[in-house]
Amino acid sequence: MSEGRPLDGGAGAAASAVIHSTARRTGPSLSVKLILLTVLFVMATGIAGLVPSIAAFRLRFLEDRIATAQAASVLLDSDAWRDVSQATQDELLRSVGATAIVLHTGPATRLLAAADMPQAVDGIVDLASSNTLNSIGAAFETILAAEPRMLRVLGPVHEGASLELVISDRPLRAALLRFAGNILILSAAISIIAAIPIFISLQRLFVRPMRQLSAAIMRFAEDPEDKSRIIAPSGRADEIGVAETDLAAMQSQLSDMLAEKRHLADLGLAVSKVNHDLRNLLAAAQLFSDRIAALPDPAVQRFAPKLIVTLGRAIDYCQTTLAYGRAREREPARRLVALTRVARDVVEVLGLDQHATIGCAVEVPPGFEIDADPDQLFRVLLNLCRNAMQAMEGDGDPAIIRRIAIEAERQGTVAILRVRDTGPGVPERAKASLFQAFQGGVRPGGTGLGLAIAAEIIRAHGGQIGLVEMVGPGAVFEISIPDRPVALDRARHARAQAS
Repeated sequence: MSEGRPLDGGAGAAASAVIHSTARRTGPSLSVKLILLTVLFVMATGIAGLVPSIAAFRLRFLEDRIATAQAASVLLDSDAWRDVSQATQDELLRSVGATAIVLHTGPATRLLAAADMPQAVDGIVDLASSNTLNSIGAAFETILAAEPRMLRVLGPVHEGASLELVISDRPLRAALLRFAGNILILSAAISIIAAIPIFISLQRLFVRPMRQLSAAIMRFAEDPEDKSRIIAPSGRADEIGVAETDLAAMQSQLSDMLAEKRHLADLGLAVSKVNHDLRNLLAAAQLFSDRIAALPDPAVQRFAPKLIVTLGRAIDYCQTTLAYGRAREREPARRLVALTRVARDVVEVLGLDQHATIGCAVEVPPGFEIDADPDQLFRVLLNLCRNAMQAMEGDGDPAIIRRIAIEAERQGTVAILRVRDTGPGVPERAKASLFQAFQGGVRPGGTGLGLAIAAEIIRAHGGQIGLVEMVGPGAVFEISIPDRPVALDRARHARAQAS
């Protein structure tokens, strides 16, 4: 137990090191990730809007060419156009952006102007039947085309006439690329402008409180027993406020737990020192009892062996505590034990056989045997009977019946033991932590160690111990200890040797 303090300090240092190593960043900070994601999402939104915009821009570009050709067709269809030189006609076609202009009036088709007519046309664009999906596909086809392509652009019918242009897709492709570049630049500018207030807001609402939360955790980890390091919740009503409140509760609980463990470690050190000196005193008392046992007095001869056995058990308990240095029982050395003999030893050690006000009865069937460690079973019954005796000794009313009974029965391969008393019973406040050390005391000033020791011993035997709920005065503690399972081959071997 004396090692409790350095172990606690080592655990705290290890926990602090783990938290520090976890808190060390190995990549971009949360702030950088937030601003990058904001820019990325705004850019993605701009690109998503760019696709239909490019299709609409393509249609407007071609419609403008048709409108320009429509205005030029008035001159081209007049008689004065015949006197215009070829150079002037070519200049007009370049302003329209077309290689040829064709006028359709009903069944008649007339070439209004032409310059360097191409040998083949690579695609036809009918503005009257264009839709969004077709325009999107055609726009990206134009952008991705590495080689020049010639297009026939068919304008809508107006007053029974329509125009057709033969144009190169290079001017259209250049215009589309400029438009897309402008949209991307604008989206990037908008995303950066939008990211700044979003970044500032997220920084204040989330990142800064999270950093403060992390700093509070690291500060508390440096000295968990210092209650001044417990985080003070900011009072926020959102998830971060809930996390702060839960963290404060956890830190407070952990601080109390560590303080309790430190107290137990100090207590363990004190118990180890007391046990060390007590063992020496008991050894000296055992030597004196050996001399007393040599006296010829009949009363001495009757009680001296029991005194020697009791002192021997006390020395063994002290030695066990010193050997383990902590509150953990040794493994039970189980054997068949006559329960009546153990119960009577408990009664005599406690003086219940000659008690002035408390009666005690051992109601165990004759020849009842139990598979258990005799010394540990003695301790369990001793603790339960002592608790019952102390509870009943607190009331001095002579009219009250005070009685303790040790009962036993067998249910198959399970031995059932009960310690029954007519005392005041177990208070409700003590039932929740009945078998916990320093918490399950049933009387004022009690430590609860007796019940904790009894529970640990019974669990080591594979059994159970509990308080039986009952109506009326008193308390009943029931113990169940199963027999050890016997291997079939070992049982057959033993039977063969016996025969």
